[in-house]
Amino acid sequence: MSYIARHMENRILELSKSYSAILLTGPRQSGKTTMLRALSKEENKGREYVSLDDLTTRDMAKNDPALFLQIHKPPVLIDEVQYAPELFTYIKIHIDEHHNPGDFWMTGSQIFRLMRGVQESLAGRVALLHMSPLSQREIIGADCIPFTTNMNVLMDECKKIAPVDTPTIFERIWRGSMPGIVSGLYADRNMYYSSYLSTYVERDVRDISGTADALKFNRFITAVAARTAQLLNYHALAEDAEIDMVTAKAWVDILETLGIIFLLHPYSNHVLKRTIKTPKVYFYDTGLVCYLTKWSSPEVAESGAMSGALLENFTVSEILKGYHNAGREPYLYFYRDRDAKEIDVIMEGDGKLCPLEIKKTATPDKRIIRTFGVIDKSPLQLGIGAVLCMAEQFGAFDRDNLIVPIWAI
Repeated sequence: MSYIARHMENRILELSKSYSAILLTGPRQSGKTTMLRALSKEENKGREYVSLDDLTTRDMAKNDPALFLQIHKPPVLIDEVQYAPELFTYIKIHIDEHHNPGDFWMTGSQIFRLMRGVQESLAGRVALLHMSPLSQREIIGADCIPFTTNMNVLMDECKKIAPVDTPTIFERIWRGSMPGIVSGLYADRNMYYSSYLSTYVERDVRDISGTADALKFNRFITAVAARTAQLLNYHALAEDAEIDMVTAKAWVDILETLGIIFLLHPYSNHVLKRTIKTPKVYFYDTGLVCYLTKWSSPEVAESGAMSGALLENFTVSEILKGYHNAGREPYLYFYRDRDAKEIDVIMEGDGKLCPLEIKKTATPDKRIIRTFGVIDKSPLQLGIGAVLCMAEQFGAFDRDNLIVPIWAI
């Protein structure tokens, strides 16, 4: 197995020069601990590693946090810190007394639960970062450049990155982006995802909710996967899993907390009043989607009924990962109104709204961008739009609407 360098590495080291604590959140097996342990060797400060997955260690951290910090002195890397939020107050005391940058590196895989404890105890003292599974740019060794519709940047990137065809894109979609699979550590993809769900996801769901029927939860997450890149429909999910709506909403929240899924919210303002209010649901890892929905090969996934949804999920998640890896907040939305006008993604920044359409075609028709005009009604300016598609090279309909190959994002 070879270690795949992460785009976040330099940012972690830079933040460690100014912040006493860094908290890295993200789903299990996404590479948080592997990266931080590699960086620990690089910085060569004798940083100790301690995991709260170990029950004896966790018990000490929860019941005697002062003793825990006496035994595990900074600089220290504390893994799965969400299991002992009692530590945060004592970490705060240590930081306020010593002010040593980089003393505490922490990871956590239950995002929202962690945020509550951090906001209460470590506000202003901790740098917060989110790590997703591998981005395609990390896998191919390209620079960390969050997606933009800046023509010069895109043209430059298209020159640096080797083009790939549609079957290769779907091979990447089907394989997924979990480091254990991509690096070759686990050769049996189906066994990996089966174990991942039973060992980590189901266990964490029970840990957060107190109880969860494994069979019903498996039906539920499969139903969510079957509806990826669609509007979130709690009623349909509850029916499929044979659970009530309250449980369906709770389980969606938990999957979001665990960093398995994310929600894209509709763009709306006081002028665009006819927009719908329901978010769309996506997975961070398309390999998990393909496993859950039983696509047996990249070829079958490419030709199957979900190919458009899989491609959209892949593209949106890649855009999101790029911003997370750069330590930037992604302001991403979608647009859909009651008149059935729709825009797959809207990027907000610098007072502009940049509309994006995602299509499984190499030769997009200009009619695709007709809905971009609905943004003219918004108080914000309409920025450069783009169709992200299977084109072999960068192109444009005109100065304001680009054609961008998905392999270049």
